[in-house]
Amino acid sequence: MNEPTTNGTGNGPGNNAGFDFNQPTIISLCYLGGFLSGGLTSLVGIVLAHVWQGDNQEPWAASHFSYLIRTFWISFIGGIIAFVLMFVFIGFLLFPLLAVWVGVRSVMSLIKAQKREPMPEPETLLF
Repeated sequence: MNEPTTNGTGNGPGNNAGFDFNQPTIISLCYLGGFLSGGLTSLVGIVLAHVWQGDNQEPWAASHFSYLIRTFWISFIGGIIAFVLMFVFIGFLLFPLLAVWVGVRSVMSLIKAQKREPMPEPETLLF
């Protein structure tokens, strides 16, 4: 009789019972899954990010798309630089740092997306 109220879709602000699989959450999970899949799900994530960015209906999600797209491309370029620098052994230090950077940014976006909050500074290189 006293059931929690929702906005009718089952995934709105009134629903605190479950995990919200909104678009930025799915992309973040794809990026995190890239650690287990050798980067395959990260490629799926960047394709989804670019496709869904144009279909975006919610204002809070726009900052997540910018943040996640930048995360992928900066890490991609950083990975190429780290690979080249492996020949002078610096790249071996850069790969773990790059992995931590991607992981932290993905988790931060995931947490904010679950709260349906925008990313505070989507254009930043830090967190």
